[in-house]
This record gives sequence, structure tokens and C-alpha cells, in this order.
Amino acid sequence: MTPQKTVAAAPKAPTPAPAANTPAATTDRKPWIKKSPVAIVLEQIGKQEKIVAGMRADLAREERELAKLQKGKAVLEA
Repeated sequence: MTPQKTVAAAPKAPTPAPAANTPAATTDRKPWIKKSPVAIVLEQIGKQEKIVAGMRADLAREERELAKLQKGKAVLEA
């Protein structure tokens, strides 16, 4: 048998984190704008409306699938 050689991985150098004062750190993100409570609630309502619309589409698809299966069941029972 031939002895297996173990290869040690080279230690990785830590990548320096960007400093908070550098211009690159501030341009990567949008500036924070304080929202009013009304704007927050309206945003939540909009998100919830999108979720409900998606659920309604899923429900319609599932109801069509159920109708197909019920037709098949009726054929099998006849």
C-alpha cells in the first residue's frame, strides 16, 4: 500500500471589513428615511393585499384541480 499524503490547506487571510467612514460604505445602501405611522400601516396593507391575491390565485387553481378529480370520481363510480 502507498501511504496517503495529507495536504494542509493554506490559512486564509481575513478580509478587512469596510470602515464606516469610507464613502463606499455609505453609497451601497439607500439613506434611511423615517416613515410616518400612517405610511407604515398603508405599506403593510399593500403587502397583505398582495399576499391575499396570491392566495386567491392558488385557491382558484386548487378548486379547478378538485373539480377535475371529482369528475374523474364520478366516471369511476358510474
